[in-house]
Amino acid sequence: MRRPRFGRYRDGTPSRHPSPIPAPESPLASARTTLPPLGYLPLGERPLRRVPQLLIGLALYGFSLALLVRASLGVNPWSVLYDGLTRHTPLSFGAVSALVGVLALLGWIPLRQRPTFGTFANIAVLALSSDLGLLVLPPCRGLAARGALLAAGIAVNALAIAVYVGARLGPGPRDGLMTGTAAVTGRSIRSVRTLIELTVLAAGWLLGGRAGVGTVLYALAVGPAAQLLLPRFAYRGAAESAGPAQAQAQAQAGRGRRRDVTGAGGR
Repeated sequence: MRRPRFGRYRDGTPSRHPSPIPAPESPLASARTTLPPLGYLPLGERPLRRVPQLLIGLALYGFSLALLVRASLGVNPWSVLYDGLTRHTPLSFGAVSALVGVLALLGWIPLRQRPTFGTFANIAVLALSSDLGLLVLPPCRGLAARGALLAAGIAVNALAIAVYVGARLGPGPRDGLMTGTAAVTGRSIRSVRTLIELTVLAAGWLLGGRAGVGTVLYALAVGPAAQLLLPRFAYRGAAESAGPAQAQAQAQAGRGRRRDVTGAGGR
């Protein structure tokens, strides 16, 4: 004889009696297991909604890089490279990021990747917004103020990723390099991204870029935070939005047909 499944009461305490009420699911668990569609959608689909979202997200991303730089506690791997290059060239932080973006875009050619509007917007908007942020934000001296800037930079960066990725207008040059390499080599996105970012981090550090505790905290915090925020900002295409409604209509039509067949059999 099969043993009955014991559930939980609504307050979460275990029950010794069979219960149809499932244990409450953690919001963090549901966010980890369900992500909305994030693939590229054509620019012509609702551009007045998606293009501003993309530009706002990229502007926030560039500003978050300025926050991390001003914190002087360590930046993300690509920014370590930008910081290192600014020490050996007369170029600004934003100009270096644009130059590296163009070089990464050239790497798409053997990978047979095609740039999109979002790719070029990524190069331009990140360069402008990061330089503007560094112009507006003064350097900080106290450790508490620098820690606050670091926390703000990580939080704004995660929000920015969710906003601009959710617009679904194509990857930036660095992300496209990662996905294209993974597609050509057959390796996982995780392993390719880790290899690229470790290489970039090492090169930036050798050039004198600032890596530190902020680099580690960024790596640990940004991914999970962005994943939690993505469902709030991800655009759903017309076909994807209509899918559940169409499925429900088809199910109702199917139940109606079954009732008609049952009624006819009864007569």
